[in-house]
Amino acid sequence: MPRIFLQWLSLVAIIWLQSINGTNSNFPAYSSQLKHLLSISQIQLNNLAFASDAGKLFGWLSGSAANYLPMWLVLILGSSLGLIGYGVQYLFLIGRVSNLSYGAIFFLAMLAGNSICWINTVCYLVIIRNFPLDSQLAVGLTGSYQGLSAKIYTDIVDVVYPCSNVERARAYLFLSSVLPLTVSVIVAPVVRVINTVKTKREEVAFILILIITTVTGAFAIMGSMGSASSLLSPFTGAVGMVALLLAPLPIPLGLGLRHQIGKLAGGKIHIEETNSVSMDKTESGVTLDISDIISESPSESFELSFSSTSEKMNGDQQSESSTSGDDKISETNEINSVMEEIGVKVMLRRLNFWLYFFVYLFAVTLGLVFFNNLGQIAESRGRSASSLVSLSSSFGFFGRLIPSTVDYFVSRRKYMISRPAFVVALMVPTGAAFFLLLVKDNTALWLYISTATIGVCTGAIASISVSLTTELFGTKNFGVNHNVLVINIPIGSFLFGYLAAIVYRKKVNAKGKCFGMECYRNTFILWGTLCFIGTFLALILYTRTRKFYNSQRSQGNRS
Repeated sequence: MPRIFLQWLSLVAIIWLQSINGTNSNFPAYSSQLKHLLSISQIQLNNLAFASDAGKLFGWLSGSAANYLPMWLVLILGSSLGLIGYGVQYLFLIGRVSNLSYGAIFFLAMLAGNSICWINTVCYLVIIRNFPLDSQLAVGLTGSYQGLSAKIYTDIVDVVYPCSNVERARAYLFLSSVLPLTVSVIVAPVVRVINTVKTKREEVAFILILIITTVTGAFAIMGSMGSASSLLSPFTGAVGMVALLLAPLPIPLGLGLRHQIGKLAGGKIHIEETNSVSMDKTESGVTLDISDIISESPSESFELSFSSTSEKMNGDQQSESSTSGDDKISETNEINSVMEEIGVKVMLRRLNFWLYFFVYLFAVTLGLVFFNNLGQIAESRGRSASSLVSLSSSFGFFGRLIPSTVDYFVSRRKYMISRPAFVVALMVPTGAAFFLLLVKDNTALWLYISTATIGVCTGAIASISVSLTTELFGTKNFGVNHNVLVINIPIGSFLFGYLAAIVYRKKVNAKGKCFGMECYRNTFILWGTLCFIGTFLALILYTRTRKFYNSQRSQGNRS
């Protein structure tokens, strides 16, 4: 098969993987039902949310495994962990497994959370290595689909169990256990690193996928809005989402077909020109050398080299060689540079890492804790948890897409955006959104606006973090380095979530539930304050890395 076909097919496969890999985002959609079925307190429920994030404490294992095992095996191992983690919980809820202790459920939730790291590691490594010239765009495009996971699972559950809350909780766990493994088995043969001889930018293909991705996000948002969603039946919404997920598939097929047609046409022209040139040069006494007539890429024009005693011919050959060399240098310079290539031990001794660590903690992790508590927040405001989860998922999708899109079009002008500066710009509205949640509003308008804002900004920062990790600490040890960074997710999940649960418990009624603005008022003040502290730390990181990004801009202007 043509390498370009396999290269782009791997991108489509990773889109499918990412679209079903955000299983932890399903938790708030069924957390209230799980709390009732297990007869647990709010703090115990928060600990289960933390357990899913705690699985990321061992995410570095997936990065180490990827250094020694084939990608397909890492993928299957990761999805199998999810099958066990979510599957046993599902069997417990339907009564097939009995006498499971709370500690056992905690461990299963942690195992399920760890499975996400394995699938993410495979997706990031394959994309970065298969698309070195456009890694930020490719990572952003594929990673944005993880923001749609909650929406996709909700669409399926709405079709199968539109009414029963108990059945919906069971359905979420069943799908979370089975769907990732099923998709992983299907795409495992094509999710691998393609050793391309010469990587070229396929701008048309990227633009087409960008258009499809944008339409997918718009469709998801339309299905999440109250008035618009009423126009679509659950079945129509689910079918439309599946069709949009399949829409990128013709792109690798088209590129592969173009490759084959170009190869056949090039071979025919090559034979005709070789015969013609051979006749002419034989008459003039010039020897034909056809050792270099086979081109490595069908899109490249082949070159015929002739050896003779003529100095003019030798000069032409040197000119062609120089031009070819300039092309290679130009392509190499387009690949993003890094500040340094270091392993995890050296990284932990860098001040930039710890600034980055706490910025991520007070931005992405804080946003994830907000989403984990979204079910209880919606209940306290008398709103639907599913609609808020779908809304946050859909806007998180666009948030993950924005940085890569901006980076792609800006890079075409030989300009490099400072990632820390981008993070600063995104953290300001995130902090403001937490304080907007304090505004009393009977229509819950500010609740929806704040949820959408936090979804967009945290999704964007999560997307930026992949490129920021590579630029600060290199690509060779990315699998381990980035998984060490996201260790702050379980730490923040426990600290921030536990504090939120304590505040919530002080306001509960006799039935163990809380209603009204006061349930999370102090929590939102704390979260907003921490986010602005993170903004200040991001500003410090920006000043420390400004020289590096300025040098990259200078190189881009010279190239």
